[in-house]
Amino acid sequence: MHTDIELEEAEEEQPSTTTSCGDECTMADSTANSRTRDLDKLLLRPGHLVGPTFEPGPELRDDIQEYAKILVVGAGGLGCELLKDLALSGFKNIEVIDMDRIEVSNLNRQFLFRFDAYDCYRGSIYLKKLVLLLEWEKMITKYRQWGCQKKGGNPCTLRVALLAEFFMGTKWQLLSDYGLKMWGSQRLWWLQKRVMERVSGVNIVPHFCRIEDKDLDFYSDFNIIVLGLDSVEARSYINVVACSFLEYDSDDNPREETIKPMVDGGTEGFKGHARVIIPGVTPCFECTIWLFPPQVRFPLCTLAETPRTAAHCIEYAHLIKWDEVHSGKAFDPDNPDHMQWVYEEASKRAELFGIPGVTYSFTQGVVKNIIPAIASTNAIISAACALETLKIASGCSKTLSNYLIFNGVEGLHIKVTEFVKEKDCLVCGSGVLIDLDASVTLKKFIGLLEEHPKLHLSKASITHQGKNLYMQGPPVLEEMTRPNLTQTLFDLMGRIPKDIVHVTGTTSKNDKKSSVLRKLRVVFKGVEGASDIDMAGAA
Repeated sequence: MHTDIELEEAEEEQPSTTTSCGDECTMADSTANSRTRDLDKLLLRPGHLVGPTFEPGPELRDDIQEYAKILVVGAGGLGCELLKDLALSGFKNIEVIDMDRIEVSNLNRQFLFRFDAYDCYRGSIYLKKLVLLLEWEKMITKYRQWGCQKKGGNPCTLRVALLAEFFMGTKWQLLSDYGLKMWGSQRLWWLQKRVMERVSGVNIVPHFCRIEDKDLDFYSDFNIIVLGLDSVEARSYINVVACSFLEYDSDDNPREETIKPMVDGGTEGFKGHARVIIPGVTPCFECTIWLFPPQVRFPLCTLAETPRTAAHCIEYAHLIKWDEVHSGKAFDPDNPDHMQWVYEEASKRAELFGIPGVTYSFTQGVVKNIIPAIASTNAIISAACALETLKIASGCSKTLSNYLIFNGVEGLHIKVTEFVKEKDCLVCGSGVLIDLDASVTLKKFIGLLEEHPKLHLSKASITHQGKNLYMQGPPVLEEMTRPNLTQTLFDLMGRIPKDIVHVTGTTSKNDKKSSVLRKLRVVFKGVEGASDIDMAGAA
């Protein structure tokens, strides 16, 4: 084994002849001459902190490059850093999923983009406005002539005809939306282009869509999922997806081949975190959801009657005025036209009450709960996430245990905290295993829950894959689901041999009743494909 000093000396040497020192010289030459010399120091040498399955050698490096598939979720400031770091860490098969649009204010930290990328988006906006303008003028000309000549110029008839043609002619709207769609793909194309032209051999596949648009088969194809997200909701969704692949054995131990590791990074100004989530082993996102503070909410009476800050004016336009003007139309924070409308309405209200500070960027921050990002923080957190990804893929070192916090507000503070997995977590927990005959009715199943030694649940309500099988209340739901009581649970669950059901009920402990939610792994005995192993993810 070579020390760092020996390797540095080897780099300075330029041997003209081949020596007979064997494998060690070969490894030193490889380390000295390869573009991956820093990576080779981790993958080609043994060590004291390596994982139990670590086998150093060029084969490990080559296997990572050829077989490891990484999914990066989010292509913002942190996502740009992640793509760059992962590519430079030896990962050759990377896919990225994102659907945000770039703005000029993003360019200071999303370094893979240039102003040309913004021009692509701006051009799509112009296309949308131009197409709608041309189509509107076309309709007015057509129906003004038609209305005057055929219908005597009746203005009501004209308006009805205009609206009918507008909604019938959705091809123009589709065309303008296609421009935005093409620009979104162009944004990810820029990411792909900038990384692939700088790191030879890497293949980046972009996906411009919502994370919910991809099915489980898509996510199952990746070895590791790396998150560069900016919302709790998106993290929760990916967490549920990753945990849905998890299976437990009869001793409630996670099966290693079903574990889908995740590496999560996040930044807020000069603060950030990096964490490793090994479903079934370490806490999942749901286990530590309490780490995220609740979002600031303003009383509606304050927004409507006595606004005092710029944020009050913005939230008034966002939460109250939008629904008044656009009844039934959902607000899309990623739509620049919607955001511009909120900004203009907030500016009017701020001027009315003499409140300064309403700007377009601040409007975005309030509506989307955005905290200004710092490029250096993104770089630090991305480096930590990329290193943990490499550790998981290679076993070259023990992984982070299991939550790193970075604080650069005053000086520099880094702390690692080991959080504990929630035993009864509804997402990554094993749940309670229940073996049933396929002939058991839903009513009998509810009765069994009261007698089960680990549950003792009374007045149970049952859901499966988001569908209410039986609800104790309110009365209207109880009446709607009551006919299911006489059917077999096997039939109600779609005649599948095993799956997850969630149960809400009342339990007693120390003469004190409390409401609880439990996850159950139901396995039907004697049914082909059934076993004592089942998924841990929420159904």
